[in-house]
Amino acid sequence: MSLDCQDHVERKAIRAYFQLAIEDHRWWWRSLFSGGSTGFFVFAYCFFYYFERSGMFGFMQTSFFFGYMLMASYAAFIMLGTVGFLSSLVFVRRIYSAVKCD
Repeated sequence: MSLDCQDHVERKAIRAYFQLAIEDHRWWWRSLFSGGSTGFFVFAYCFFYYFERSGMFGFMQTSFFFGYMLMASYAAFIMLGTVGFLSSLVFVRRIYSAVKCD
């Protein structure tokens, strides 16, 4: 998990730099959603897993599986989105603190 977080930190700092280079002021939301997009992919993969790999059937198993996967995907979205946003925020504050105005 720490390697995944480190990868998110590096990619989000680079993405924030490119967004600031084209003068896009909406880097806040893009850093949150691009970091949290992993949660969407986890939830999409759970459909493949449920229908192709698992032997589960019935209403209770389906509702428990998708309910718990929705909560886990949301937790991954919030966690990785926060990591992406905070890393972009630290990066932006650091580069703007180095700017000298005369």
